[in-house]
Amino acid sequence: MCMKISVLTLGCKVNKYESDSLVRSLNERGFVADDKLEEADVYVINTCAVTKEAEKKSRQMIARCRKFNKGAKIFVCGCASQNNNIQFLDKNVEVVLGTSGKLKIIEFVENFAKNNENYVKNSQFIEELPLIYQDDMIAQQSRTRAYIKIQDGCNNFCSYCIIPYLRGRSRSRELNSILSEVSLLGENIKEIVLTGINVTDYKINGEKGLLTLLQELDKFGKRIRLSSMEDTLISEGFVKGLAGLKNFCPHFHLSLQSGSDSVLKRMNRHYTAEEFASSVKLLRKYFPNAGITTDVIVGFCDESDEEFESTYRFIENVKFSQLHIFKYSPRSGTVAYKLYKDLPFEIKQARLVRLEKLNALLKEEFIKSNVEGEVLFEEKVGDYFAGYTKNYIRCYCQSEEDLTNEIRKVRMRGAFKDGVKVEII
Repeated sequence: MCMKISVLTLGCKVNKYESDSLVRSLNERGFVADDKLEEADVYVINTCAVTKEAEKKSRQMIARCRKFNKGAKIFVCGCASQNNNIQFLDKNVEVVLGTSGKLKIIEFVENFAKNNENYVKNSQFIEELPLIYQDDMIAQQSRTRAYIKIQDGCNNFCSYCIIPYLRGRSRSRELNSILSEVSLLGENIKEIVLTGINVTDYKINGEKGLLTLLQELDKFGKRIRLSSMEDTLISEGFVKGLAGLKNFCPHFHLSLQSGSDSVLKRMNRHYTAEEFASSVKLLRKYFPNAGITTDVIVGFCDESDEEFESTYRFIENVKFSQLHIFKYSPRSGTVAYKLYKDLPFEIKQARLVRLEKLNALLKEEFIKSNVEGEVLFEEKVGDYFAGYTKNYIRCYCQSEEDLTNEIRKVRMRGAFKDGVKVEII
């Protein structure tokens, strides 16, 4: 009987891509591997450390696996173990790895299958962070939307973020490697999403290369979407180039974090609120109906009432299509943790609630501004087929025809659940 392996992921889309790459490699070697939390002989836990809560959930995943199989072998890797491997070594696991060297897990599993365990239980293999792009693997794609990793690491060093210390400096995947992976995608894959720790910093031969990559990918005839962007990428030439692509989806997740210049400075973000607003204006010049979403941190260190009000008014004026709002979470090892004072939970919570109400209004307003759209239906949710428009509106459609993995033009028919109900045109 084949050994069953579950590869479980906490955290970001980059982690998920790397886990899916492990799944594919393990299946190619004759194992039965997937991403489901169920009974298995071996569990691989790819951890997250973006917040303290994420690290806690990573530790708790070990106990959840034990409930399915007390005697299972458990391997741990990822950002949380890179940050602090000791928190996992006392959990009776096999091996703890960090963010690099994940491919060693395949070797360990193969040796375990041969009853040849070439490691000491509860040992750790934390490698130095690489300076060049590594783990040039191909992910197991199982949906209509494929995530393609193009970059790793980050040079920004925002004062609140620990990820650059765990992922290393920015490094880009070779163009031909990316194109090769996309060329292998089946016709069932209708959309590709480019992901990385800082996609904005993608380079080809040391020079800015994201637009060149997008132009090459446009030739494959699949919808193209960027997972996130930084304001520093936006220029007239870049946006005009995007407008010339046939298959680009006009959804821009442009990270704001704060609408107050003084808070942005403490965050070590490299733009002002005015510059950010100018970038949004430029995007809408070429993509009038673009979905522009963003991240906002409320209650950052020493954030005053006046600074928060600046952020609130900025968001209100820019009119994002949707916000992702987070309460500031102190992370030991970051500059902000050392230099600044945290705010009381009650203040952060109150500000979050205010922005959530504004978010609901902005999202409703954006949806109402759309009359028609083109939807890639990805799944069945109850009696409805669900998917997203190019500008990232969640759509629900009732149909006797199976719409799964189909792209259809639709007409909006009113708010529904977390999006809008539509009918096929």
